[in-house]
Amino acid sequence: MDPKLPPQDIEAERSVLGALMLDKNAIIKVADLITANDFYSPSHSKIYEAVIELFNRNEPIDILSVTNKLKNKDQLTDTASHINHYAKIIRDKKVLRDLITASAEINERVFENVENSDNLLDEIEQKIFSIAQKSRPQNFVHIKDELKAAYERIERVHQGEKGLRGTPTGFDEIDHYLSGLQKSDLVILGARPSVGKTTLVLDMARNAANRGFGVAIFSLEMSRDQIIDRLISAEAQVPLWRLRTGRLNDEMEFAMIQESLDRLSKYPIYIDDTASANILQIRSMARRLQTECHNLGLIIVDYVQLVTPRTSSENIVQQFTEISHGLKALARELNLPVLAVSQLSRAVDQREIKVPRLSDLRETGALEQDADVVMFIYRKDRDKLNPSLEEENMAEIIIAKHRNGPLGTVQLKFDQDKVSFRQIDKMH
Repeated sequence: MDPKLPPQDIEAERSVLGALMLDKNAIIKVADLITANDFYSPSHSKIYEAVIELFNRNEPIDILSVTNKLKNKDQLTDTASHINHYAKIIRDKKVLRDLITASAEINERVFENVENSDNLLDEIEQKIFSIAQKSRPQNFVHIKDELKAAYERIERVHQGEKGLRGTPTGFDEIDHYLSGLQKSDLVILGARPSVGKTTLVLDMARNAANRGFGVAIFSLEMSRDQIIDRLISAEAQVPLWRLRTGRLNDEMEFAMIQESLDRLSKYPIYIDDTASANILQIRSMARRLQTECHNLGLIIVDYVQLVTPRTSSENIVQQFTEISHGLKALARELNLPVLAVSQLSRAVDQREIKVPRLSDLRETGALEQDADVVMFIYRKDRDKLNPSLEEENMAEIIIAKHRNGPLGTVQLKFDQDKVSFRQIDKMH
């Protein structure tokens, strides 16, 4: 084959067109597999396009003179039964041509004076990803082929005392409502400042990692040192302030820190603290991490309002709609739960009853629409000048939206010194 000739198979193209003339039902087998643009020969492309137009108008595809001529040759009659095979050849050759075209475009773009290399990297990744997606046939799956796997999954969950379908948060009541954080779900955790949003997601990260699930943390507010100090404090149950200042009380606390470091070193937790990360950078890094960490089970973004928008538009709603859609697309693309922290609007503070609502999600209604689960942290002790001892540091985790399950409220105790939440023993 001439090395300058693009990948193609003229014989396969002819076979497909011949089969279409012979069998009126053949078009059904390939209409969703190939398009007119997939043909290398321009004349073949025009013929196939005409066939598709006839098919769309429900008109018969039976050019009588061609059909009669081809039916006289037994080998061509047999071709009709192999149309799917030849259509796949055409598609595969088109994929190779698309890769050549993409390579040329990438080469040209790289030599241009590109101001933003992050945008270029995402553009390149999207080109290749798009070609890969098109190369995979989208086939229907008969329900009976999935029922056995579904039954086994249900049985596993039923037999396990705390069986979950998703990534565990480590908080039994939350996991009871959600059955863990589900694949491809966008989960929003919202609250006003300084009530423990970062603390709660870091607790969930430690709990998931302790059970073998890899966790990616995109921290746009705190540095990695701050995140790691918080993880150590919570894991060791040593006050954060004493840990950061070195004012440990005794050898016991020092030993507890050493033991926590040993445990944390085994947790598959990965931290990125790029302060001005945009959704493209987050998607790109998450894709790469998933190829390296095969047990990746959770992506955390802390927090949504600090993600840098790609658009230069001054419309805040448009910017955050893009970010929200991007986070949901990331969850679906990688088939992983994305847990995103969000600030709430000041409207909460202006109400007499300050329990958060879905409408309190800041900047855009897109978060409320895109999210599969929305949880809020509500601290009653923040609303009162003199909270009772029972109300002090008591947090309600409100599940305000759950696309595939029940709503509810879970009570946790917030330990501000050791930056962690703990479950409440309701037996005592």
